[in-house]
Amino acid sequence: MKKPTWVVDKERAKRAAAQETLWLFGLHAVRDALMNPRREKRRLVLTKNALDRLEDAVAASGMAPEISDPRKFAAPIDPASVHQGAALEVRPMDWGSLDEVCTTGGRGAPRVVLLDRVTDPHNVGAVLRSAEVFGARAVVAVQRHSAPETGALAKTASGAMERQPYLRVTNLATAMESLRAMGYLIVGLEGEAEAEIGTALAGQGDRAIALVLGAEGPGLREKTKETCDILVRIGDPGGFGSLNVSNAAAVSLYASRSV
Repeated sequence: MKKPTWVVDKERAKRAAAQETLWLFGLHAVRDALMNPRREKRRLVLTKNALDRLEDAVAASGMAPEISDPRKFAAPIDPASVHQGAALEVRPMDWGSLDEVCTTGGRGAPRVVLLDRVTDPHNVGAVLRSAEVFGARAVVAVQRHSAPETGALAKTASGAMERQPYLRVTNLATAMESLRAMGYLIVGLEGEAEAEIGTALAGQGDRAIALVLGAEGPGLREKTKETCDILVRIGDPGGFGSLNVSNAAAVSLYASRSV
């Protein structure tokens, strides 16, 4: 019996995902990936100078690097990339499910950052760095209309992509409902909200909190706002305007820890 088209398409997509790889570049991103035992590594391309600087990490990884002429760098990456003579082909990280990563048990009050259609890899990379600094359980984004795991994201994240879970889900509202069922308070950042974040979260410092941020300009979608428990804003006594989403993530993570 012939398989339905949708079944064939699903199986084809699954096979393609199993073969998906990406190229990390830059000394910092490559070093952290080489030192990460959870990262599946495929191919390492280095210039002689980069090998000298990464010798310890290369030895620890057990990989045999390909030495490349810096004038004709052999890795298939954008020639305009600031690769510093180092590129590493890897498989995307498998962090596990939302339930596995974001459970409310463990040390400290859990924090999770959810991104609603934030597509700029530089912004997402910066958010990952802030999430790592403030001990967030995960950064969560939607599969579509979000920044995928790329070399540019990894370079901006400055190593955080190897340590900070970055989960991409099919439906953000469904993920928010799942977090609520785990005990999280779902807090949306909205520039027009009446409540200021510090005031709204006063006394909630020991509670699991999920912070939801939207892209600059569009902000949170209506469905996302409706799914939040509360909408808050970051106080702006300077009156200058809204923060970049990565800066807003850092401020809101700090504020949620300090209440």
